[in-house]
Amino acid sequence: MKGNLLNIENLKVVFYTYRGVVKALNGVKLWLNESERLAVVGETGCGKSVTALSIMRLIEQPGGIVEGEIWFNGVDLTKLSDEEMDEYRGKQITMIFQEPLAALNPVFKVGFQVAESIAHAKGISIKDAYEEVPRVLEMVGLDWKRTIDLYPHELSGGMAQRIMIAMALAVRPKLLMADEPTSALDVTIQAQILKLLDELIAAERNALILITHDLGIASEFCDRVAVMYAGNVIEVAKSEDIFANPLHPYTKGLIGSVPIIGLTKDLKGIPGVVPDLVDPPPGCRFHPRCEYAFKRCFVELPQLLKINETHYVACHLYEQ
Repeated sequence: MKGNLLNIENLKVVFYTYRGVVKALNGVKLWLNESERLAVVGETGCGKSVTALSIMRLIEQPGGIVEGEIWFNGVDLTKLSDEEMDEYRGKQITMIFQEPLAALNPVFKVGFQVAESIAHAKGISIKDAYEEVPRVLEMVGLDWKRTIDLYPHELSGGMAQRIMIAMALAVRPKLLMADEPTSALDVTIQAQILKLLDELIAAERNALILITHDLGIASEFCDRVAVMYAGNVIEVAKSEDIFANPLHPYTKGLIGSVPIIGLTKDLKGIPGVVPDLVDPPPGCRFHPRCEYAFKRCFVELPQLLKINETHYVACHLYEQ
């Protein structure tokens, strides 16, 4: 369970709230190779975005990383100062955020914001970076003459997402993270954005972590899929394997709840609700909703178990 680009070991993140300590990540383990595409899927609140923000070291008060390691190119990012992290954030590691219009600064024109990201990555002046802006905007299919002087509120959702992709890929990062890049778009624009992202990543051979709720996108767009539940990674496998042979009861429930064109049988949902992470259940966090739970599940947290060379699952059922 080692990648030659990224290795996350036992990552724990908490948030201190008036209700108590939210245990957002509970020992997350992930790995990624160069030029590989990894989809991270799971229900809302399972820790997908927090994992990505942790890699970028963007977890702010009242939260923080309390344990674990994030190894990127042989360097543990959790040990770096903010100044040292600037050599990675926005240069070697970039991120497309979930809400592009919220991520863009409303008081600056998009041309300046793209130039600013290029200037930060290359260590050049904004004036010199401006010379590259037309090429970058054309790269994502925008008419730079019409777009360069627009403010974010003048952009459509699809245009705003293209700007975010341009800012993220203009610096040619080793790792790109995309947090629900198509969630706020209609299906036709969604298809255009995914096609554009696919072409650009293939050309530059960037590694990708794609955070998504859409299992269809995960299966077609990524090499591997990691399934998260309540702050834990509970299954990791190649895309084709996880859909053809899901092992964890939660993964089976996710796939079984997806409607399939042509099938009229009733969809089977997962009973119960996601646990409260201020007071999560002991042992396996999925056991209150699992029909296969037995005594050990109530007291001991399962670790990722190697089923074969590419398939791992965290479930006591497979330890026997």
